Amino acid sequence: LTVFGYDDAPHGHAEVQLTNVVCGPDTLILGEGKGFEIAQSRLGPGRIHHCMRAVGLASRCYDLMVLRSMSRTTFGKPLYQHGGCQEMIADSATDIQTSRLLTLSCAASIDQRGPRGARDQIAMIKVAVPEMTLRVVDRAIQVFGGAGVCNDFPLARAFAGLRTLRIADGPDAVHRRTLALLEVKRAKLR
Repeated sequence: LTVFGYDDAPHGHAEVQLTNVVCGPDTLILGEGKGFEIAQSRLGPGRIHHCMRAVGLASRCYDLMVLRSMSRTTFGKPLYQHGGCQEMIADSATDIQTSRLLTLSCAASIDQRGPRGARDQIAMIKVAVPEMTLRVVDRAIQVFGGAGVCNDFPLARAFAGLRTLRIADGPDAVHRRTLALLEVKRAKLR
């Protein structure tokens, strides 16, 4: 499938249609009705992988943004000397470090408490990391101007990939709901 016009074959996502498929009872894994449970057991640790990749991608785009801000001039001075660009650089550095530390904290929590015990942090990174890294890429596109949305640089593709991640990892509203309910449950136990 193409996503925002990009075709990631053979590594991207595909559409599969199954017709007249019959599975006998001996093909069940863990038992009838357990498919969601099986899928969920894999998803928590998989999110760590997605978040690590998102942080790496945002870091690459950030580096490109900083270099661009040093090489382009407007009104007689490099972009990085303008206050708006300085804010974008500072905010992006903060977003990347925050994303990195949230991901690291979540990974440590999974190691210590297991995926079920770390559900709060998993939900947190599912929302926060893609949002923060997407902001970094958006700022980089802004610094690049028109060049940021063409295929001469990896920014447009990075933006498409990170925006898609927010869908592939499940709707943000579901993760926010999970986190909120876990927080309320924790507050009731105090």
